[in-house]
Amino acid sequence: MDAVGGAHWSAVEEAVELLHEERFGEAMVELRRALRIDPKNPYAYYFLGIAFFESGEVEAARDAYEACLKLAPSHLGARVALAHVLRMLGDVPGALRQSMAALSQAPDDPDALRAVGLAYHARGDDAATQKYLEAFLATGPELEVALETRAVLARIGVTQATKESDEDD
Repeated sequence: MDAVGGAHWSAVEEAVELLHEERFGEAMVELRRALRIDPKNPYAYYFLGIAFFESGEVEAARDAYEACLKLAPSHLGARVALAHVLRMLGDVPGALRQSMAALSQAPDDPDALRAVGLAYHARGDDAATQKYLEAFLATGPELEVALETRAVLARIGVTQATKESDEDD
């Protein structure tokens, strides 16, 4: 991390602790303070996006993630988060663009694979949904996320038995 990146990180450390403690309102105050001091801090926008999202302010989260990406186009976490938020807001083409950009940036990233799979699911493309969500599951995600992902696959008719019979072919 360079000196600028280090300064950006230092400016948001307290807010990140507040986010871990689920004190989202207080985190927002700290992040806004950091942005008043340095409006070009991509970390502040990213974590502000998280705070907004966790507080149910999805449109504001979208705007914060977009601001982060304007300053730091290679911020993978912001790109994946933006993809999820766009999907939730009904902008499926935008979600696909953002998730595919994340995947091209980090081809084996579990979060990018899941974002692509869920974007395809929102579009109604079951084959692509299956492809990307099964690739995500192959990365060994945490139990809760794996169960949620398997539930999506079950809704489109993919079962473990179906997957195993396909592998036998």
